[in-house]
Amino acid sequence: MGGKEKWGDFGAEPQHPGGFISGGTRPLSTTALPSHPLLQRLQLFGSMAFTGKYETESEKNYDEFMKRLGLSSDRIEKGRNFKVISEIQQDGQNFTWSQHYPGGHSISNSFTIGKETEMETVGNKKFKVTVKMEGGKVVVDSANYHHTVEIVDGKLVEVSTFGGVIYERVSKKVA
Repeated sequence: MGGKEKWGDFGAEPQHPGGFISGGTRPLSTTALPSHPLLQRLQLFGSMAFTGKYETESEKNYDEFMKRLGLSSDRIEKGRNFKVISEIQQDGQNFTWSQHYPGGHSISNSFTIGKETEMETVGNKKFKVTVKMEGGKVVVDSANYHHTVEIVDGKLVEVSTFGGVIYERVSKKVA
């Protein structure tokens, strides 16, 4: 074997003669398989695993976003410098996502990728949505709310848009 053999329905060529299966030591590049279902499942279960405990490290546009959500000025002021703890449990496509605030207030949402579920916001508003996984990001997209979450350099990066206002929170992994 060598050269330009094809790898089943992947349609990718080995990176060097002999390839991975016939004794080579380097696997195929994942960039050669961007839309293959196997690669999408590897992204979901492998390097993009979300399980962990994260603490807020930085926020952008907090006040304006919380006002847009309908929180009172008093609640916004109290929460401005909170170190929110996000705990995520991922079991395949099933997630439990909890956020713990100082003073004992917590929000917990459970969902399965690709299935409709009811979610609750920090403003105690509930809505139904189907959570998706797109390119390693968890995506919540409804008529008025868009939220993406991904792991970037070991940190949890959340970007929310509501009523045209964008909020970003970056959290470091603490457990």
